[in-house]
Amino acid sequence: MNEAKIYSIEQPSPQLLKLYIVRAIFSNILFPVTFPILFFRYHTMRYRFDEEGISMRWGLLFKKEVNLTYSRIQDIHLTSGVIQRWLGLADIRVQTASGSAEAEMTIEGITCCGELRDFLYSKMRGAKPSKASAETAPHPVPEPEIRLLSEIRDEISKAREALEKIAQRQ
Repeated sequence: MNEAKIYSIEQPSPQLLKLYIVRAIFSNILFPVTFPILFFRYHTMRYRFDEEGISMRWGLLFKKEVNLTYSRIQDIHLTSGVIQRWLGLADIRVQTASGSAEAEMTIEGITCCGELRDFLYSKMRGAKPSKASAETAPHPVPEPEIRLLSEIRDEISKAREALEKIAQRQ
């Protein structure tokens, strides 16, 4: 998928509304409460993908907006349940180094999940650090430390090989 198509994504797929209806039906007696919440979430959910990062907003009474720059993204997870796979959907969970176990942003209702995940990975890896993050970036490791770490790595590899040989003899 080309970048222009990803940059043009503004709303979730209509398939997401179908998923929300199924989830509301599975809530049984809570349907009258669950469905309106999910319905308004679907109709107010907006995405923006640009050169700097991702923005997601939703909500009618309680509005929420999440903005992430590509340089802050640490990991991306793609999850999909049975009904989501049937509808051609998946959740893309974007994590940052915020210290929270939860994903900072969950992109849902996108039918081109694999392509979007690959796009985010490429942007995450190719993101240029901002001035603030460049100032706090770790200093380069001096030569003696690199040599020492290489020696330690080599010794560990030799020890592992020796242990494997002993295990094979027994």
